[in-house]
Amino acid sequence: MFWLLQCNCISCRTESLRLSVLSFAGNHRLSTLNSHLTHSLKPLNLGLRLRVWNEVGAESRMDRMSSLPDELLCHILSFLTTKEAALTSILAKRWRNLLALVPYLDIDDSVFLHPEEGKRDRTEIIQSFMDFVDRVMAIQGDSPIKKFSLKCLTEVDSDRVDGWISNVLARGVSDLDLLVILDTDIDDNYRLSPKCFESSTLAKLKIGCGIHIGWLSESIFLPMLKTLVLDSVGFYVNKFESLLHALHLLEELVLVDILWQDWDVNVSSASLKTLTIKNGGCLDTLSFDTPSLVYFKYSGYVAPDFPVVNMKNLFDAQIIFFLTEEQLERAREPDNGDWFDDDVVLGYSNVWKLFHGIRNVPNLYLSPETLEVLSLCCESMPVFNNLKSLAIMSDKERGWQAMPVLLRNCPHLETLVIEGLVHHVTDKCGDACDCITREDKGRSLTSCPVKMAMIKHFLDYFPSLKEMEIYVEEDGPTQLKNPEVSKHVLEMFEL
Repeated sequence: MFWLLQCNCISCRTESLRLSVLSFAGNHRLSTLNSHLTHSLKPLNLGLRLRVWNEVGAESRMDRMSSLPDELLCHILSFLTTKEAALTSILAKRWRNLLALVPYLDIDDSVFLHPEEGKRDRTEIIQSFMDFVDRVMAIQGDSPIKKFSLKCLTEVDSDRVDGWISNVLARGVSDLDLLVILDTDIDDNYRLSPKCFESSTLAKLKIGCGIHIGWLSESIFLPMLKTLVLDSVGFYVNKFESLLHALHLLEELVLVDILWQDWDVNVSSASLKTLTIKNGGCLDTLSFDTPSLVYFKYSGYVAPDFPVVNMKNLFDAQIIFFLTEEQLERAREPDNGDWFDDDVVLGYSNVWKLFHGIRNVPNLYLSPETLEVLSLCCESMPVFNNLKSLAIMSDKERGWQAMPVLLRNCPHLETLVIEGLVHHVTDKCGDACDCITREDKGRSLTSCPVKMAMIKHFLDYFPSLKEMEIYVEEDGPTQLKNPEVSKHVLEMFEL
């Protein structure tokens, strides 16, 4: 017997049916079923009713499932990988043709090719995988398809990959997710078919690493595309700009570790509403001309300059800068006789342009490294007149002497969230915490409970403040279990 958590909501009933299909299709591989159950039960809420399903009576339950309409059964099968969905054809005659109607295909060679050492490198196994995909495509014929996800980490035939992609595009696919690595050699990447950029139905396109699109021409026709995700692909800036200009309905753009072939990048889109950038490389300039942008998340190294930042309708921003230890050391104690140190400091001095461009944002999150960088351009800090909610994460290895200027420049702040109350002590620490003198070295709340007055020092700047949250790790350096610290906390909030 096996256990199944079940509730009465539609989503959980569908999940229960999905697990039932797995159990029947994989009746001779109970270990696989157990792993599916273990994985599937984790997110379910406690308090759901437990039901024991015995193997006795399985046929009657199977009959009830087979009586469901094709649309519902296909919906259930869409939650499985294509390999698992294909296994259901052994259940009964009724199930044999259902795969032809499933509108979601999830082809993943890591599921098809078991992880035994060396198996995925065997020619006959790779050939078997490609034959399987060919059969699935043949079974489905010209039936409509909504989503096609293809993840190949083995050396499959690029011509056959072209055929699979062309097949789903011709059938009106709206969501295309591609990750194809033909070889570990970067010069032997899979060249994506131009047809992917000439589709009247694509609404979401995700292109992962191992795919070459540097050839991209100006003949782009994606009138319905709203979401574009690019992960670890190479791009020339002019090709990238041409792509964005051709996407008139684009609302969401995700750029992850793009291999830029130029040093000056400009993200320009009149329709874009959500922009997420993870930048692991170095650029000379980074510009944003996105007047309709609502959500912005940037995590990466600091560009030396931000010539254009047009985000006048921004609602939520998260700025997470990366700093190497060498950059941090040179920025804190530059050697005036070292041109390299001067260049590092000068590069951070233009960060104010980015913050000036997002000065109208109501909600802002800053990482510890971002606060450290802001300390180098405090004199140019803009006033955030519309900022209502500010979240700040601190770190004992990062300074926050930019804090006083930042807080003074948020006159209408209503919610302040401080995750941790520790920071690196510098000669300017007294500028950030009036409770710490330059002679009294320590790390904020770590060394003296009186430093809780620092929080009151912050609160004094905010006549509009309605809520303040403080996150402290149970065993972290800020010990609220200390009676003296707790006393000062109570005194502060009784003021």
